[in-house]
Amino acid sequence: MTDGLAIENYEIVNDLLIVSFADKSESMVSLKLLRERCPCASCEGETDALGNLYKGPEQALNPSSFQISGLQPVGYYGLRPFWKDGHTTGIFTGTLLKKLSE
Repeated sequence: MTDGLAIENYEIVNDLLIVSFADKSESMVSLKLLRERCPCASCEGETDALGNLYKGPEQALNPSSFQISGLQPVGYYGLRPFWKDGHTTGIFTGTLLKKLSE
């Protein structure tokens, strides 16, 4: 599965995620926005065949919710952050990272 925007390099500087893509473009996204826009099924929800939205309970966020202890590449197309509050299920595609930086 790819979304056409391959991630080449990434790093965290202060409270920003900086991503370089194969097309030589870059994106910068604040960690706060990254966490608030987590695309996992628990945070964003998922729909069934009838269009009903299901999502997990609202999470109480605290200062550690906006700090990353690590990042894992997912193929060439995404990044999975490991948040210091234990949340680890969101995968951010290159396209989503680009959109969040606009």
